[in-house]
Amino acid sequence: MLYTGVTNNLSRRVTGLKKDANPNPFTSKYKVNILVYLEEFNSITEVIKREKQIKAGSR
Repeated sequence: MLYTGVTNNLSRRVTGLKKDANPNPFTSKYKVNILVYLEEFNSITEVIKREKQIKAGSR
């Protein structure tokens, strides 16, 4: 299972997912709780482009 997301504050994002502070239907259903990989970008345009590449990959 692959979950992709965008954030400008990784620490808050990971803490929020672990505590279910802001429940997300996908992360709750599949019990997403381990950060496996991250990439950093300088612009939101680059982020959106990369996320589209990831989501277009084979499942």
